[in-house]
Amino acid sequence: MKAFYSLFLAASLLMAHSCRTDEIIVIPEGDVIIDFPAEDSEISGFYLVNEGNMGSNKCTLDRFSYATGLYERNIYAAANPDVAMELGDVGNDIAVYGSKLYVVVNCSHKVEVLDRFTARRLAKIDIPNCRYLAFDGPNAYVSSYIGPVGEDPDCPLGAVFRIDTLSLSVTAQCTVGYQPEEMLVRDGKLYVANSGGYRPPVYDRTVSVIDLPSFREERKIDVAINLHHLRADSKGRLWVSSRGNREGSIPSALYMLCPDAQGNMELARSFPDVPVSNMAIHGDRLYYFHASKAGQAEYGILNLNDLAPEARSFVAPEVQADIRMPYGLAVHPETGDIFITDARNYVSSGYLHCLSPDGSEKWKMRTGDIPARIAFTKK
Repeated sequence: MKAFYSLFLAASLLMAHSCRTDEIIVIPEGDVIIDFPAEDSEISGFYLVNEGNMGSNKCTLDRFSYATGLYERNIYAAANPDVAMELGDVGNDIAVYGSKLYVVVNCSHKVEVLDRFTARRLAKIDIPNCRYLAFDGPNAYVSSYIGPVGEDPDCPLGAVFRIDTLSLSVTAQCTVGYQPEEMLVRDGKLYVANSGGYRPPVYDRTVSVIDLPSFREERKIDVAINLHHLRADSKGRLWVSSRGNREGSIPSALYMLCPDAQGNMELARSFPDVPVSNMAIHGDRLYYFHASKAGQAEYGILNLNDLAPEARSFVAPEVQADIRMPYGLAVHPETGDIFITDARNYVSSGYLHCLSPDGSEKWKMRTGDIPARIAFTKK
């Protein structure tokens, strides 16, 4: 592991009160990474959203810059001292699109839109039980469970909300399956993984296909129960993961969708020996891990050329021993460095591990509670 030194920002010398009654502004703390990549990459850094345990209102935002090597924690509170309750309850997704940073705060039922350079709030968009983001042209798309947080066999169908990225207002809503999760855009269609996670044992098992020009669901693809993550590769295929059922009698697995002769995506193959808690695609490799409730984790690579698992794990044994509960996963688009977040015990600070493509650790950083998703930024 590389060396670090702690740095409190100069602003930490100032104690001030915001408009929040009897609350003191939270000053971000930073650490500087001594050894970090050269500046020839187009990637300038990244944001990381920390979920915070449900009900604790401890969602926070971290930021890292490759130019300075500075990793800053909890920057939203300092950048927005006039916002009551700070970022909110359960940060579920994050993305950079154009000059804006979007943060989905699930249990606060909102999408925060921030300036990507300063993290100052530009808008708050109210969307019930919102989950994940996707973008295309002038629009952002947000999946929503619609109903209240919690299991309900009579819960309503979910929906996708369309947001105009200029006016930052909701312009349309499309009904999809139960408890929709991740989405992606491919060839004028929006694909939505439906979970049905509020309706066990009667889970949803479909991917909704939305025609973007009309913004209507044109059909559903039957895949497997309790779908979650959705990724696209460079060969025109889609990859979707299933969580399986709660009891474990139906395990987590990975599924591949391919276009048929008419160009419609259909289920082409299942990978029952590839359990997925999270996954990321970089080049011709699909990286994945599966974490059990007991804290045991399996790390693997699926080669996308021959569709066969590679023999090695992408995490060195000594790093695996240090990670208590793997949670988030991302790959640097240019260097191939692998980022794994560790939620630890879910109620205190987690960690972010940066690994070389060979699996060895480059550096490790303390984060907020339940570090979840990374959004890379470009120069």
